[in-house]
Amino acid sequence: MSTDPGPIPLPVTAVTCLEDRAHVERATVLELKAGVQRLRLGPVSALAVDRTLHAELTADQSDQSGRPATVLDMRIVRSWTPRGPLPPGEEDSALRHREHVLEEERLALGQRRDRLRARLDLLGRLAADLLREIGEGAGSGEAEPERWARELDRVDTERDTYGEELRTVDTRLAAVAGELAETQRALALAEEEPAELVGHVELTVDASAAGPARLRLSHLTACALWRPAYRAVWDGDSLTLETDAMVWQRTGEDWSDVRLTLSTARSALATDPPRLGEDRLTLKDRSAAERRTVDVELREEDIGDLGPSPVLGLPGVDDGGEVRVLKSPTPVSVAGDGRAHRVPVSAFTTAASSEYACSPELSPLVTQVVRFDNRSGHALLAGPVDLVRGSGFTGRGTLDFTAPGAPAELAFGSADDHRVVREAEETRDSSGITQRTVVTRTVRLHLSRFSAPGEHGERVVVLRERIPVSEVSAVQVRLRKEACSPAPDAIDAEGIAAWDVALPPGGHRTVTLVYELTASAKVAGL
Repeated sequence: MSTDPGPIPLPVTAVTCLEDRAHVERATVLELKAGVQRLRLGPVSALAVDRTLHAELTADQSDQSGRPATVLDMRIVRSWTPRGPLPPGEEDSALRHREHVLEEERLALGQRRDRLRARLDLLGRLAADLLREIGEGAGSGEAEPERWARELDRVDTERDTYGEELRTVDTRLAAVAGELAETQRALALAEEEPAELVGHVELTVDASAAGPARLRLSHLTACALWRPAYRAVWDGDSLTLETDAMVWQRTGEDWSDVRLTLSTARSALATDPPRLGEDRLTLKDRSAAERRTVDVELREEDIGDLGPSPVLGLPGVDDGGEVRVLKSPTPVSVAGDGRAHRVPVSAFTTAASSEYACSPELSPLVTQVVRFDNRSGHALLAGPVDLVRGSGFTGRGTLDFTAPGAPAELAFGSADDHRVVREAEETRDSSGITQRTVVTRTVRLHLSRFSAPGEHGERVVVLRERIPVSEVSAVQVRLRKEACSPAPDAIDAEGIAAWDVALPPGGHRTVTLVYELTASAKVAGL
């Protein structure tokens, strides 16, 4: 079996970046020989998962029987190799930069010393030739003392000049060598460059005939992930939403001009079976006291809408329970430096509406909320959003999971010229005959607007306050519209009352909400 002595480059052509790893595809053209042969391909990332290695070989030529080239065996061979001498980068320490400067200076001084020694050697030979010429001329009766003196003085002067320069260079070279030795000792104590683990793919191929063949190899690798990120630009009438992917990878190799696919698949969870626990149901008769009373309690529930149910303790991308796949429209390059790289995915512009909204029970701030429809053609995954207005960057918000075509909303910061104060009081009364308990709650919302001089026009602020919703017939909730000032403009099925309050510059309004909770005598816990 013949073995190719040198490694064959196997570049990365396509990457599918998963939630916590990446599926890497590589392709190259091999020049095969007839018979069984072993090829060494790479280098590849040492983090490649061996059991996921898959190779497909398509031969352009086959023998007369039609049997193409086949892959007999493949494996990843890893070896430790020292790092090559690379110039320091911006992230390297000052010691590393100083070592690089001293190395360059020592190299320049060494070259200068060699040139000076060569020049001095040449001047020495020139002086010897000149003295021989003087001796030969004096023996033959040719006397030129002035020229000989002048030439000897010029040679001696140059020898003294270059000799002094050589001594200066030797002194500086010794000083640089000593400082470099100290720097390298400090680096050895502070920083230790480990050897680099490099992997190669050994492929055993059986080819029926010599000729080119195309190899496609794929595998999983760790230390790669992505998360969605957005940039929203709002100009008052329309909103432009740019969907990007933040990609991190430190697989030991760079991805250059690859087809990038982004997926929310969790391949690591596919091998974990669900945990089954016992769920025992028992029946028992209620006691007489339990039949006479109804235990109730006030609890808070999040209002759910279309979208995924939250899962506690599960990190990663919120994809709505279904695997989502996004693709980069153009080839991208991602360096293997472990830093965040922003990759554009899509962008769209759509009409948007805005309102000033406030829920005083949750926050005293009046927030400008922008609502729009998802026109990107794909689901918008939950992630951070950079908010940009006409005046520039205004802050960072969060976008929830939004299905294609579904409405979404973004909060573009609070209006600092508004102030909301909430006051709540409660009274409790019991009827003597029916023994019914009546709880009356009064909520007052004081809304003020502080305007700059010269500001005109009213501003509508949407106030929202919640009213309890009863799930049992023994407890009833009634809104006292005659006591409300003013009455709510709308109340939805979840008990959220809303008012559209118009405020002129420098104006203030007070909104009063009154409702009653009536419970029968057998209700306990209210």
